[in-house]
Amino acid sequence: MSPAPPRSTKRQFAATILVLEAFVALFAALVAFGLRAAPSPVVWGVGGSLAVALVLVAGMLRGPGGYVAGSALQVPVLAAGAVVPLMLVVGGVFAVLWVVALRLGGRIDNERLERERPADATVV
Repeated sequence: MSPAPPRSTKRQFAATILVLEAFVALFAALVAFGLRAAPSPVVWGVGGSLAVALVLVAGMLRGPGGYVAGSALQVPVLAAGAVVPLMLVVGGVFAVLWVVALRLGGRIDNERLERERPADATVV
């Protein structure tokens, strides 16, 4: 029985960022609720929907569509700064972490593939 292929580092990094952002979205909704920035159903509806979307997209990272959706979700996280100004900073940090996760995770995956390639396959 052959060993299972290694899990994608890019996928692990990206999923971690999205799930952490879901928690941040819930905490931002809690802050907006405390500030009475909007009616309670609106605050919890928007914050909860964003958190659920982030978690669902974290599970969709098997194909390129999941990464596109994750990138698109960075916009509403940043837009939450219109209600909770500190979310501009926190959302910006997560947007940078998202880009770093995609680039660094992809690089690690490529290096892993090169290292696991048989030595005779590299000789031309």
